[in-house]
Amino acid sequence: PQALPAVSFFNGQGEEISLDAFKGKVVLLNLWATWCAPCRHEMPALDGLQAALGGEDFEVVALSVDAGDPNKPRVFYEEVGIENLALYQDTRARAHVTLGAFGLPTTLLLDREGRMTGKLVGPAEWASEEAQALIKAALEDGGA
Repeated sequence: PQALPAVSFFNGQGEEISLDAFKGKVVLLNLWATWCAPCRHEMPALDGLQAALGGEDFEVVALSVDAGDPNKPRVFYEEVGIENLALYQDTRARAHVTLGAFGLPTTLLLDREGRMTGKLVGPAEWASEEAQALIKAALEDGGA
């Protein structure tokens, strides 16, 4: 597991939070933007993964790195019918640089201590049986 630098962003209510807010859960942190076609394509699958496994022990944190208009991600969620993902935004567009995510989408798997245990650059079928098996294994392993 690799420790991550401090990253802060805003939740759907406009409150500033950090990755520390998710300690105790296994987290699939997905960095995306509304202008990124592969990101837009995979969002329904991330929503499906959150619907299937999200809860007290696991959360998909889809973090928009769109700079500027903070309504873009909210409008996108409504257009596509995203129902299970909370809205998280990095309107300062710093998180992807801080986390070394130079391509989008980039997804990090974090253990219960907030350490990175896996990284994928590019889209994936997150609602698939294989992806769910990966998350279930991380949960059984304590997220490490």
